[in-house]
Amino acid sequence: MKDVIAATTPSAELKKSLGVFDGVVLAASSTAATTSIGIGLGVLSSIVGRQTPLILLLAFLPMLGIATAYARLNKVEPNCGASYAWVGRSMGPWLGFVAGWVPLAAGVVFLAYTTSVTGSITLQFAHKAGLTGVMGHRLDANSTFQSTMVGLVVLAAVTWTAVTGVKKATRFQTYLLCFEYAVLLLFCGWGILAGHQDFSLSWFDPFALGSLSTLAQGLVLAVFFYWGWESAFSVTEETRRPEDSARGSFIALFTMLGLFLLGAVAFQRVMSERELSGSGTEGLSTFAAHLSGEPWATLPLVAIMLSAVASLQAGIIPTARLTLAMSRERTLGPLWSRISAKHGGPTAGTVVITSLSALVAVLTMVIPKLNEAILAAVNAIGILVALYYGLTALACALRFRHLVRAGLREVLGGIVLPAVCGLVLLGLGAYLAYYYATLSTTFALSADNGWFNLLCPTMLLVVGLIVAAVAKWYRRAPYFSPASAKPAGPVEPAEPDALRSRPA
Repeated sequence: MKDVIAATTPSAELKKSLGVFDGVVLAASSTAATTSIGIGLGVLSSIVGRQTPLILLLAFLPMLGIATAYARLNKVEPNCGASYAWVGRSMGPWLGFVAGWVPLAAGVVFLAYTTSVTGSITLQFAHKAGLTGVMGHRLDANSTFQSTMVGLVVLAAVTWTAVTGVKKATRFQTYLLCFEYAVLLLFCGWGILAGHQDFSLSWFDPFALGSLSTLAQGLVLAVFFYWGWESAFSVTEETRRPEDSARGSFIALFTMLGLFLLGAVAFQRVMSERELSGSGTEGLSTFAAHLSGEPWATLPLVAIMLSAVASLQAGIIPTARLTLAMSRERTLGPLWSRISAKHGGPTAGTVVITSLSALVAVLTMVIPKLNEAILAAVNAIGILVALYYGLTALACALRFRHLVRAGLREVLGGIVLPAVCGLVLLGLGAYLAYYYATLSTTFALSADNGWFNLLCPTMLLVVGLIVAAVAKWYRRAPYFSPASAKPAGPVEPAEPDALRSRPA
Protein backbone atom coordinates (compact mmCIF):
# COMPACT_ATOMS: atom_id res chain seq x y z
CA MET A 1 0.00 0.00 0.00
CA LYS A 2 3.00 2.33 0.09
CA ASP A 3 2.30 3.45 -3.48
CA VAL A 4 -1.10 4.78 -2.50
CA ILE A 5 -1.88 8.19 -1.06
CA ALA A 6 -4.95 8.36 1.14
CA ALA A 7 -6.45 11.39 -0.54
CA THR A 8 -9.37 12.31 1.71
CA THR A 9 -9.18 16.04 0.98
CA PRO A 10 -9.17 18.05 -2.26
CA SER A 11 -5.45 18.73 -1.73
CA ALA A 12 -4.58 15.33 -3.21
CA GLU A 13 -4.17 16.16 -6.88
CA LEU A 14 -4.31 14.08 -10.01
CA LYS A 15 -1.49 14.29 -12.54
CA LYS A 16 -2.10 16.88 -15.27
CA SER A 17 -1.00 15.13 -18.45
CA LEU A 18 -3.91 15.41 -20.91
CA GLY A 19 -4.82 17.78 -23.74
CA VAL A 20 -7.63 18.34 -26.26
CA PHE A 21 -6.82 15.25 -28.31
CA ASP A 22 -6.91 13.01 -25.23
CA GLY A 23 -10.33 14.42 -24.37
CA VAL A 24 -11.61 13.70 -27.88
CA VAL A 25 -10.34 10.13 -27.70
CA LEU A 26 -11.84 9.48 -24.28
CA ALA A 27 -15.22 11.03 -25.20
CA ALA A 28 -15.34 9.22 -28.56
CA SER A 29 -14.40 5.90 -26.98
CA SER A 30 -17.04 6.32 -24.26
CA THR A 31 -19.71 7.08 -26.85
CA ALA A 32 -18.62 4.02 -28.87
CA ALA A 33 -20.07 5.02 -32.24
CA THR A 34 -19.23 1.74 -33.94
CA THR A 35 -20.92 -0.32 -31.21
CA SER A 36 -23.95 1.98 -31.13
CA ILE A 37 -24.34 1.79 -34.90
CA GLY A 38 -23.67 -1.94 -35.12
CA ILE A 39 -25.99 -2.94 -32.28
CA GLY A 40 -28.18 0.03 -31.38
CA LEU A 41 -29.55 0.88 -34.83
CA GLY A 42 -31.47 -2.38 -34.91
CA VAL A 43 -33.02 -1.68 -31.49
CA LEU A 44 -33.83 1.91 -32.48
CA SER A 45 -35.37 0.76 -35.75
CA SER A 46 -37.64 -1.66 -33.88
CA ILE A 47 -39.12 1.39 -32.11
CA VAL A 48 -39.20 4.17 -34.73
CA GLY A 49 -39.01 2.22 -37.99
CA ARG A 50 -37.34 4.09 -40.87
CA GLN A 51 -37.14 7.34 -38.87
CA THR A 52 -33.81 6.44 -37.23
CA PRO A 53 -31.89 9.26 -39.01
CA LEU A 54 -34.51 11.77 -37.85
CA ILE A 55 -34.43 10.61 -34.23
CA LEU A 56 -30.63 10.71 -34.09
CA LEU A 57 -30.67 14.26 -35.48
CA LEU A 58 -33.37 15.42 -33.04
CA ALA A 59 -31.56 13.90 -30.05
CA PHE A 60 -28.42 15.81 -30.98
CA LEU A 61 -30.10 19.20 -30.46
CA PRO A 62 -30.64 18.93 -26.68
CA MET A 63 -27.22 17.26 -26.40
CA LEU A 64 -25.66 20.38 -27.89
CA GLY A 65 -27.39 22.53 -25.27
CA ILE A 66 -26.28 20.21 -22.48
CA ALA A 67 -22.70 20.32 -23.78
CA THR A 68 -22.83 24.12 -23.68
CA ALA A 69 -23.92 23.93 -20.04
CA TYR A 70 -21.06 21.56 -19.19
CA ALA A 71 -18.53 23.83 -20.88
CA ARG A 72 -19.69 26.93 -19.02
CA LEU A 73 -19.77 25.20 -15.64
CA ASN A 74 -16.40 23.57 -16.17
CA LYS A 75 -14.86 26.93 -17.05
CA VAL A 76 -15.70 28.44 -13.66
CA GLU A 77 -15.34 25.25 -11.60
CA PRO A 78 -13.19 22.44 -13.06
CA ASN A 79 -14.13 19.35 -11.05
CA CYS A 80 -13.84 15.66 -11.93
CA GLY A 81 -17.21 15.20 -10.19
CA ALA A 82 -18.86 17.38 -12.89
CA SER A 83 -22.66 17.16 -12.42
CA TYR A 84 -22.26 16.05 -8.80
CA ALA A 85 -20.33 19.21 -7.90
CA TRP A 86 -22.20 21.70 -10.09
CA VAL A 87 -25.77 20.63 -9.27
CA GLY A 88 -24.88 20.48 -5.58
CA ARG A 89 -23.59 24.07 -5.65
CA SER A 90 -26.57 25.47 -7.56
CA MET A 91 -29.56 23.31 -6.59
CA GLY A 92 -28.68 21.84 -3.18
CA PRO A 93 -26.78 18.77 -1.95
CA TRP A 94 -29.63 16.26 -2.28
CA LEU A 95 -30.18 16.94 -5.97
CA GLY A 96 -26.41 17.21 -6.36
CA PHE A 97 -25.95 13.77 -4.86
CA VAL A 98 -28.62 12.38 -7.20
CA ALA A 99 -26.79 14.00 -10.14
CA GLY A 100 -23.63 12.19 -9.02
CA TRP A 101 -25.19 8.91 -8.01
CA VAL A 102 -27.15 8.52 -11.25
CA PRO A 103 -24.12 8.53 -13.63
CA LEU A 104 -22.24 6.39 -11.11
CA ALA A 105 -24.99 3.77 -11.00
CA ALA A 106 -25.64 4.09 -14.74
CA GLY A 107 -21.92 3.67 -15.36
CA VAL A 108 -21.88 0.40 -13.44
CA VAL A 109 -24.93 -0.85 -15.37
CA PHE A 110 -23.37 0.29 -18.66
CA LEU A 111 -20.11 -1.53 -17.93
CA ALA A 112 -22.07 -4.67 -17.12
CA TYR A 113 -24.06 -4.33 -20.34
CA THR A 114 -20.94 -3.64 -22.41
CA THR A 115 -19.19 -6.61 -20.81
CA SER A 116 -21.88 -8.94 -22.16
CA VAL A 117 -21.91 -7.17 -25.54
CA THR A 118 -18.13 -7.48 -25.84
CA GLY A 119 -18.36 -11.19 -25.07
CA SER A 120 -21.11 -11.67 -27.65
CA ILE A 121 -19.11 -9.90 -30.35
CA THR A 122 -16.01 -11.90 -29.46
CA LEU A 123 -18.00 -15.12 -29.85
CA GLN A 124 -19.30 -13.91 -33.22
CA PHE A 125 -15.71 -13.35 -34.29
CA ALA A 126 -14.79 -16.84 -33.06
CA HIS A 127 -17.51 -18.28 -35.31
CA LYS A 128 -16.14 -16.30 -38.25
CA ALA A 129 -12.69 -17.70 -37.51
CA GLY A 130 -14.06 -21.27 -37.58
CA LEU A 131 -14.16 -21.86 -33.81
CA THR A 132 -17.69 -23.09 -33.09
CA GLY A 133 -17.16 -25.05 -29.89
CA VAL A 134 -14.89 -25.51 -26.89
CA MET A 135 -14.52 -28.77 -24.93
CA GLY A 136 -17.67 -30.19 -26.47
CA HIS A 137 -19.77 -27.09 -25.79
CA ARG A 138 -21.21 -25.14 -28.73
CA LEU A 139 -20.34 -21.43 -28.71
CA ASP A 140 -23.47 -19.27 -28.89
CA ALA A 141 -23.11 -15.49 -29.35
CA ASN A 142 -26.73 -15.03 -28.21
CA SER A 143 -26.21 -16.84 -24.92
CA THR A 144 -26.11 -14.44 -21.97
CA PHE A 145 -24.04 -16.89 -19.92
CA GLN A 146 -21.34 -17.48 -22.53
CA SER A 147 -21.20 -13.82 -23.58
CA THR A 148 -20.85 -12.69 -19.98
CA MET A 149 -18.09 -15.16 -19.17
CA VAL A 150 -16.04 -14.11 -22.18
CA GLY A 151 -16.75 -10.44 -21.51
CA LEU A 152 -15.51 -10.72 -17.92
CA VAL A 153 -12.10 -11.83 -19.20
CA VAL A 154 -11.94 -8.74 -21.43
CA LEU A 155 -13.12 -6.52 -18.55
CA ALA A 156 -10.27 -7.76 -16.36
CA ALA A 157 -7.76 -6.96 -19.11
CA VAL A 158 -8.99 -3.40 -19.72
CA THR A 159 -9.12 -2.75 -15.97
CA TRP A 160 -5.39 -3.38 -15.85
CA THR A 161 -4.79 -0.85 -18.64
CA ALA A 162 -7.03 1.71 -16.90
CA VAL A 163 -5.18 1.56 -13.57
CA THR A 164 -1.72 1.93 -15.13
CA GLY A 165 -2.46 5.53 -16.15
CA VAL A 166 -5.06 7.52 -18.07
CA LYS A 167 -2.49 8.78 -20.59
CA LYS A 168 -1.54 5.22 -21.56
CA ALA A 169 -5.22 4.31 -21.73
CA THR A 170 -6.04 7.14 -24.17
CA ARG A 171 -3.05 6.21 -26.32
CA PHE A 172 -4.33 2.62 -26.53
CA GLN A 173 -7.83 3.87 -27.38
CA THR A 174 -6.42 6.05 -30.17
CA TYR A 175 -5.17 3.02 -32.07
CA LEU A 176 -8.52 1.27 -31.63
CA LEU A 177 -10.47 4.33 -32.81
CA CYS A 178 -8.34 4.84 -35.92
CA PHE A 179 -8.97 1.29 -37.09
CA GLU A 180 -12.68 1.12 -36.29
CA TYR A 181 -13.48 4.53 -37.81
CA ALA A 182 -11.60 3.67 -40.99
CA VAL A 183 -13.62 0.47 -41.36
CA LEU A 184 -16.87 2.21 -40.43
CA LEU A 185 -16.39 5.00 -42.97
CA LEU A 186 -15.39 2.53 -45.68
CA PHE A 187 -18.40 0.23 -45.28
CA CYS A 188 -20.97 2.96 -44.61
CA GLY A 189 -19.79 4.87 -47.68
CA TRP A 190 -19.94 1.63 -49.64
CA GLY A 191 -23.46 0.95 -48.35
CA ILE A 192 -24.75 4.38 -49.35
CA LEU A 193 -23.41 3.96 -52.89
CA ALA A 194 -24.28 0.30 -53.44
CA GLY A 195 -27.48 -0.11 -51.40
CA HIS A 196 -30.59 -1.23 -53.24
CA GLN A 197 -33.14 0.34 -50.85
CA ASP A 198 -34.26 3.72 -52.23
CA PHE A 199 -33.26 6.74 -50.18
CA SER A 200 -36.27 8.74 -49.01
CA LEU A 201 -36.65 12.14 -47.39
CA SER A 202 -39.44 10.58 -45.34
CA TRP A 203 -36.68 9.14 -43.14
CA PHE A 204 -36.37 12.70 -41.79
CA ASP A 205 -40.13 13.38 -41.58
CA PRO A 206 -41.28 13.83 -37.95
CA PHE A 207 -44.92 13.37 -38.94
CA ALA A 208 -44.17 9.82 -40.07
CA LEU A 209 -43.71 8.75 -36.44
CA GLY A 210 -46.67 6.80 -35.14
CA SER A 211 -47.24 8.42 -31.75
CA LEU A 212 -45.84 10.64 -29.00
CA SER A 213 -44.75 7.58 -27.03
CA THR A 214 -42.78 6.36 -30.06
CA LEU A 215 -41.07 9.74 -30.29
CA ALA A 216 -40.26 9.75 -26.55
CA GLN A 217 -38.93 6.19 -26.57
CA GLY A 218 -36.85 6.86 -29.66
CA LEU A 219 -35.40 10.11 -28.31
CA VAL A 220 -34.41 8.61 -24.95
CA LEU A 221 -32.74 5.71 -26.73
CA ALA A 222 -31.01 8.11 -29.14
CA VAL A 223 -29.79 10.16 -26.16
CA PHE A 224 -28.20 6.95 -24.94
CA PHE A 225 -26.39 6.74 -28.31
CA TYR A 226 -24.68 10.05 -27.52
CA TRP A 227 -24.10 9.29 -23.85
CA GLY A 228 -20.41 9.45 -23.01
CA TRP A 229 -19.35 12.68 -24.76
CA GLU A 230 -19.02 14.34 -21.33
CA SER A 231 -16.28 11.88 -20.29
CA ALA A 232 -13.68 14.52 -21.18
CA PHE A 233 -14.97 16.61 -18.27
CA SER A 234 -14.37 13.74 -15.84
CA VAL A 235 -10.62 14.09 -16.41
CA THR A 236 -10.63 17.89 -16.29
CA GLU A 237 -8.36 17.81 -13.22
CA GLU A 238 -5.91 15.74 -15.26
CA THR A 239 -6.16 18.10 -18.25
CA ARG A 240 -3.61 20.87 -18.61
CA ARG A 241 -6.27 23.52 -19.34
CA PRO A 242 -9.98 23.35 -18.37
CA GLU A 243 -11.11 24.64 -21.77
CA ASP A 244 -9.46 21.62 -23.41
CA SER A 245 -12.12 19.39 -21.84
CA ALA A 246 -14.87 21.42 -23.48
CA ARG A 247 -13.15 21.41 -26.86
CA GLY A 248 -12.65 17.66 -26.69
CA SER A 249 -16.31 17.03 -25.86
CA PHE A 250 -17.65 19.31 -28.61
CA ILE A 251 -15.38 17.74 -31.24
CA ALA A 252 -16.44 14.25 -30.15
CA LEU A 253 -20.12 15.20 -30.09
CA PHE A 254 -20.16 16.59 -33.64
CA THR A 255 -18.13 13.61 -34.83
CA MET A 256 -20.73 11.27 -33.34
CA LEU A 257 -23.53 13.13 -35.10
CA GLY A 258 -21.83 12.67 -38.46
CA LEU A 259 -21.09 9.00 -37.88
CA PHE A 260 -24.58 8.21 -36.58
CA LEU A 261 -26.32 9.86 -39.52
CA LEU A 262 -23.93 8.20 -41.95
CA GLY A 263 -24.52 4.80 -40.36
CA ALA A 264 -28.30 5.18 -40.15
CA VAL A 265 -28.65 6.15 -43.81
CA ALA A 266 -26.20 3.45 -44.95
CA PHE A 267 -27.96 0.70 -43.00
CA GLN A 268 -31.34 1.69 -44.41
CA ARG A 269 -29.94 1.83 -47.94
CA VAL A 270 -28.75 -1.76 -47.57
CA MET A 271 -31.34 -3.44 -45.32
CA SER A 272 -35.11 -3.42 -45.20
CA GLU A 273 -36.87 -2.27 -42.04
CA ARG A 274 -37.63 -5.87 -41.11
CA GLU A 275 -34.03 -6.95 -41.58
CA LEU A 276 -32.68 -4.02 -39.59
CA SER A 277 -35.06 -4.28 -36.63
CA GLY A 278 -34.55 -8.05 -36.47
CA SER A 279 -30.76 -8.00 -36.68
CA GLY A 280 -30.23 -7.65 -32.90
CA THR A 281 -26.61 -7.77 -31.77
CA GLU A 282 -25.46 -8.87 -35.24
CA GLY A 283 -26.58 -5.73 -37.10
CA LEU A 284 -23.16 -4.75 -38.40
CA SER A 285 -22.33 -8.32 -39.45
CA THR A 286 -25.62 -8.57 -41.35
CA PHE A 287 -24.97 -5.19 -42.98
CA ALA A 288 -21.46 -6.21 -44.07
CA ALA A 289 -22.67 -9.56 -45.41
CA HIS A 290 -25.02 -7.73 -47.79
CA LEU A 291 -22.07 -5.84 -49.26
CA SER A 292 -19.23 -8.32 -49.36
CA GLY A 293 -18.22 -11.90 -48.91
CA GLU A 294 -15.50 -13.23 -46.64
CA PRO A 295 -12.95 -12.31 -45.50
CA TRP A 296 -13.86 -8.63 -46.02
CA ALA A 297 -17.23 -9.01 -44.30
CA THR A 298 -15.37 -9.82 -41.09
CA LEU A 299 -13.67 -6.39 -40.91
CA PRO A 300 -16.73 -4.58 -39.46
CA LEU A 301 -17.03 -7.30 -36.84
CA VAL A 302 -13.41 -6.74 -35.82
CA ALA A 303 -14.11 -2.98 -35.69
CA ILE A 304 -17.14 -3.36 -33.44
CA MET A 305 -15.22 -5.74 -31.19
CA LEU A 306 -12.45 -3.16 -30.77
CA SER A 307 -15.07 -0.45 -30.21
CA ALA A 308 -16.63 -2.46 -27.41
CA VAL A 309 -13.22 -2.99 -25.79
CA ALA A 310 -12.42 0.74 -26.01
CA SER A 311 -15.85 1.59 -24.61
CA LEU A 312 -15.29 -0.70 -21.65
CA GLN A 313 -12.01 0.98 -20.80
CA ALA A 314 -13.38 4.48 -21.40
CA GLY A 315 -16.40 3.74 -19.20
CA ILE A 316 -14.19 2.75 -16.27
CA ILE A 317 -12.16 5.99 -16.23
CA PRO A 318 -14.90 8.63 -15.70
CA THR A 319 -16.80 6.47 -13.20
CA ALA A 320 -13.71 6.09 -11.03
CA ARG A 321 -13.08 9.87 -11.16
CA LEU A 322 -16.66 10.56 -10.09
CA THR A 323 -16.32 8.34 -7.03
CA LEU A 324 -13.06 10.16 -6.23
CA ALA A 325 -14.86 13.52 -6.23
CA MET A 326 -17.64 12.14 -4.03
CA SER A 327 -15.17 10.59 -1.61
CA ARG A 328 -13.28 13.86 -1.18
CA GLU A 329 -16.37 15.30 0.47
CA ARG A 330 -17.09 12.07 2.37
CA THR A 331 -20.34 11.27 0.58
CA LEU A 332 -18.56 8.00 -0.20
CA GLY A 333 -15.95 6.21 1.91
CA PRO A 334 -12.19 6.97 1.89
CA LEU A 335 -11.37 3.94 -0.27
CA TRP A 336 -12.59 5.74 -3.39
CA SER A 337 -10.21 8.70 -3.00
CA ARG A 338 -6.96 6.77 -2.75
CA ILE A 339 -4.66 7.99 -5.51
CA SER A 340 -1.81 5.83 -6.71
CA ALA A 341 1.52 7.59 -6.28
CA LYS A 342 2.91 5.53 -9.16
CA HIS A 343 0.17 5.97 -11.73
CA GLY A 344 -1.48 9.18 -10.50
CA GLY A 345 -5.04 7.86 -10.59
CA PRO A 346 -7.70 6.29 -8.33
CA THR A 347 -6.47 2.70 -8.59
CA ALA A 348 -8.48 1.21 -5.73
CA GLY A 349 -11.72 2.86 -6.88
CA THR A 350 -11.17 1.66 -10.43
CA VAL A 351 -10.82 -1.96 -9.30
CA VAL A 352 -13.93 -1.76 -7.09
CA ILE A 353 -16.00 -0.20 -9.89
CA THR A 354 -15.12 -2.99 -12.31
CA SER A 355 -15.77 -5.61 -9.63
CA LEU A 356 -19.27 -4.22 -9.05
CA SER A 357 -19.88 -4.13 -12.81
CA ALA A 358 -18.77 -7.75 -13.08
CA LEU A 359 -21.27 -8.68 -10.36
CA VAL A 360 -24.10 -6.91 -12.18
CA ALA A 361 -23.09 -8.62 -15.43
CA VAL A 362 -23.34 -11.98 -13.71
CA LEU A 363 -26.81 -11.10 -12.39
CA THR A 364 -28.05 -10.40 -15.93
CA MET A 365 -27.64 -14.08 -16.68
CA VAL A 366 -31.12 -14.70 -15.23
CA ILE A 367 -32.38 -13.35 -18.57
CA PRO A 368 -31.96 -16.19 -21.09
CA LYS A 369 -31.23 -14.15 -24.19
CA LEU A 370 -28.67 -11.38 -24.51
CA ASN A 371 -30.99 -9.20 -26.56
CA GLU A 372 -33.42 -9.04 -23.63
CA ALA A 373 -30.65 -8.03 -21.24
CA ILE A 374 -29.41 -5.35 -23.64
CA LEU A 375 -32.83 -3.78 -24.17
CA ALA A 376 -33.63 -3.79 -20.44
CA ALA A 377 -30.32 -2.13 -19.58
CA VAL A 378 -30.63 0.47 -22.34
CA ASN A 379 -34.17 1.39 -21.28
CA ALA A 380 -33.06 1.85 -17.68
CA ILE A 381 -29.97 3.90 -18.51
CA GLY A 382 -31.87 6.14 -20.93
CA ILE A 383 -34.18 7.41 -18.17
CA LEU A 384 -31.26 7.92 -15.77
CA VAL A 385 -29.13 9.74 -18.34
CA ALA A 386 -32.02 12.09 -19.16
CA LEU A 387 -32.34 12.84 -15.42
CA TYR A 388 -28.76 13.88 -14.68
CA TYR A 389 -28.25 15.67 -17.99
CA GLY A 390 -31.41 17.67 -17.30
CA LEU A 391 -30.36 18.55 -13.74
CA THR A 392 -26.92 19.70 -14.93
CA ALA A 393 -28.43 21.98 -17.57
CA LEU A 394 -30.80 23.55 -15.03
CA ALA A 395 -27.87 24.01 -12.63
CA CYS A 396 -26.11 25.97 -15.36
CA ALA A 397 -29.12 28.23 -15.88
CA LEU A 398 -29.28 28.91 -12.13
CA ARG A 399 -25.53 29.41 -11.77
CA PHE A 400 -25.44 32.03 -14.52
CA ARG A 401 -28.75 33.72 -13.84
CA HIS A 402 -26.81 36.94 -13.15
CA LEU A 403 -26.17 37.14 -16.92
CA VAL A 404 -29.67 38.55 -17.48
CA ARG A 405 -27.92 41.95 -17.53
CA ALA A 406 -25.11 40.90 -19.86
CA GLY A 407 -26.88 41.02 -23.22
CA LEU A 408 -29.00 38.75 -25.38
CA ARG A 409 -26.17 36.42 -26.42
CA GLU A 410 -25.17 35.66 -22.84
CA VAL A 411 -28.80 35.23 -21.77
CA LEU A 412 -29.47 32.75 -24.56
CA GLY A 413 -26.21 30.79 -24.16
CA GLY A 414 -25.98 30.78 -20.39
CA ILE A 415 -29.61 30.64 -19.27
CA VAL A 416 -32.25 30.01 -21.94
CA LEU A 417 -30.56 27.27 -23.98
CA PRO A 418 -29.45 25.15 -20.98
CA ALA A 419 -32.84 25.59 -19.28
CA VAL A 420 -34.85 24.60 -22.36
CA CYS A 421 -32.63 21.57 -23.13
CA GLY A 422 -32.68 20.49 -19.48
CA LEU A 423 -36.46 20.67 -19.30
CA VAL A 424 -36.78 18.77 -22.59
CA LEU A 425 -34.67 15.90 -21.28
CA LEU A 426 -36.41 15.82 -17.89
CA GLY A 427 -39.75 15.82 -19.69
CA LEU A 428 -38.66 12.95 -21.94
CA GLY A 429 -37.52 10.90 -18.98
CA ALA A 430 -40.74 11.58 -17.06
CA TYR A 431 -42.92 10.72 -20.06
CA LEU A 432 -41.06 7.50 -20.70
CA ALA A 433 -41.37 6.54 -17.02
CA TYR A 434 -45.13 7.17 -17.23
CA TYR A 435 -45.33 5.16 -20.45
CA TYR A 436 -43.61 2.17 -18.86
CA ALA A 437 -45.74 2.44 -15.71
CA THR A 438 -48.93 2.15 -17.77
CA LEU A 439 -47.59 -0.31 -20.35
CA SER A 440 -48.17 -3.50 -18.37
CA THR A 441 -50.71 -4.65 -15.80
CA THR A 442 -48.48 -7.30 -14.20
CA PHE A 443 -44.76 -7.67 -13.54
CA ALA A 444 -42.67 -10.04 -15.66
CA LEU A 445 -38.92 -10.55 -16.06
CA SER A 446 -38.88 -9.34 -19.65
CA ALA A 447 -37.60 -6.28 -21.50
CA ASP A 448 -41.13 -5.93 -22.97
CA ASN A 449 -42.62 -5.46 -19.51
CA GLY A 450 -43.03 -1.82 -18.48
CA TRP A 451 -42.77 -2.49 -14.74
CA PHE A 452 -39.55 -4.40 -15.27
CA ASN A 453 -38.11 -1.48 -17.22
CA LEU A 454 -38.97 0.87 -14.34
CA LEU A 455 -37.65 -1.43 -11.64
CA CYS A 456 -33.96 -0.89 -12.40
CA PRO A 457 -33.88 2.95 -12.36
CA THR A 458 -36.25 3.08 -9.38
CA MET A 459 -34.09 0.74 -7.33
CA LEU A 460 -30.95 2.67 -8.25
CA LEU A 461 -32.51 5.96 -7.17
CA VAL A 462 -33.80 4.52 -3.88
CA VAL A 463 -30.38 3.05 -3.07
CA GLY A 464 -28.84 6.42 -3.93
CA LEU A 465 -31.09 8.26 -1.49
CA ILE A 466 -30.21 5.75 1.22
CA VAL A 467 -26.48 6.28 0.58
CA ALA A 468 -27.06 10.06 0.68
CA ALA A 469 -28.83 9.75 4.04
CA VAL A 470 -25.91 7.75 5.42
CA ALA A 471 -23.48 10.39 4.15
CA LYS A 472 -25.45 13.25 5.71
CA TRP A 473 -26.31 11.84 9.13
CA TYR A 474 -23.70 9.14 9.73
CA ARG A 475 -20.56 10.38 7.94
CA ARG A 476 -21.46 14.05 8.54
CA ALA A 477 -20.24 14.75 5.01
CA PRO A 478 -19.25 18.40 4.51
CA TYR A 479 -21.00 18.25 1.12
CA PHE A 480 -24.33 18.54 2.99
CA SER A 481 -23.24 21.57 5.01
CA PRO A 482 -24.27 25.11 3.96
CA ALA A 483 -20.62 25.95 3.21
CA SER A 484 -20.61 23.38 0.40
CA ALA A 485 -22.71 25.75 -1.69
CA LYS A 486 -19.61 27.91 -2.09
CA PRO A 487 -17.00 26.41 -4.46
CA ALA A 488 -13.32 26.87 -3.73
CA GLY A 489 -12.80 28.99 -6.86
CA PRO A 490 -14.82 31.73 -8.49
CA VAL A 491 -18.40 30.80 -9.22
CA GLU A 492 -19.21 33.48 -11.71
CA PRO A 493 -17.11 35.34 -14.28
CA ALA A 494 -16.63 39.00 -13.71
CA GLU A 495 -19.26 41.25 -15.17
CA PRO A 496 -18.37 43.18 -18.31
CA ASP A 497 -16.78 46.58 -17.70
CA ALA A 498 -19.80 48.28 -19.17
CA LEU A 499 -22.02 46.70 -16.57
CA ARG A 500 -19.66 47.34 -13.67
CA SER A 501 -19.46 51.04 -14.60
CA ARG A 502 -23.20 51.55 -14.35
CA PRO A 503 -24.41 53.38 -11.25
CA ALA A 504 -26.21 51.29 -8.65
